[in-house]
Amino acid sequence: MTARSAELSQKWAELILGTYPPETQEVWRKNRDKFSNPVGNCILDSTTRLVPLLLSWNDAEAVAKALDQIVKIRAVQDFSPSQALSFVFLIKKVLRQEFAQELAAKGELEELLRFETRVDNLASMAFDLYVASRDQIFRMRVEEVKRAHTNIVRRANLMKADVAAPKAV
Repeated sequence: MTARSAELSQKWAELILGTYPPETQEVWRKNRDKFSNPVGNCILDSTTRLVPLLLSWNDAEAVAKALDQIVKIRAVQDFSPSQALSFVFLIKKVLRQEFAQELAAKGELEELLRFETRVDNLASMAFDLYVASRDQIFRMRVEEVKRAHTNIVRRANLMKADVAAPKAV
């Protein structure tokens, strides 16, 4: 599996792109520039970093960092939580398509099942990161409303002071 991690990453990224509307998929698949297509680039970058980390599963912090990048993007998009995090389980689909028959024929299906347990753990991490990202978004929105309210009150007080002050003729 390790020898094919680049190929698996690419297939996973393609499945993730498939969760977006067709017109968005088309643009993101054609344009791989990180400046004009930051989301598509992030998806490919995240999957490229995550697949080898999942295979070795010896650095939870690195896994969380690579995972956080894509979770943050999906947290601000118009997805339900389950839709936003469904990308994690798409790697199972890739692995089953690529390795299930081969491993079953060799009697080594246990290896795939162990890997799928890692993916389940990845989903738990993704959920925690998603909740933290959404919480941060909501806190930012509350702060924005507070600032707007403060500005409105300040303007109202200035207008009240202008009306109350006698005008010099």
